Amino acid sequence: MIKEVCEVTIVHEEVVERVQNSMPDLSGMVRIFKALGDQTRLNIAYALTLEEEMCVCDVAAVIGSSVATASHHLRYLREHSLAKSHRKGKMIYYFLADNHVHQLIKVAYDHALEGDTDGGK
Repeated sequence: MIKEVCEVTIVHEEVVERVQNSMPDLSGMVRIFKALGDQTRLNIAYALTLEEEMCVCDVAAVIGSSVATASHHLRYLREHSLAKSHRKGKMIYYFLADNHVHQLIKVAYDHALEGDTDGGK
């Protein structure tokens, strides 16, 4: 079994400095993953990868919730730039904000299907 820590402590200063100097502000990514970290919102986002746009009532039916609950989660996704909406008559339709969001959802799903097949490497 592989130990999870180094057996000796040696800090490679040049590596640490290079990485620290290259680290951008990741707060935008944190907001994205936090928004998608909720099962209901992730279900909604995944549903919107299957259907280009859906009205609030259809989203509520898909996730098995009230229209108010679906609307709350859709608004949260929109406020975090993961979804957009538009009105058609008396209906509000939501869709993913762009192809990046679509790819992020699909890649995460594909990765989850793979499981831990590499032995933790």
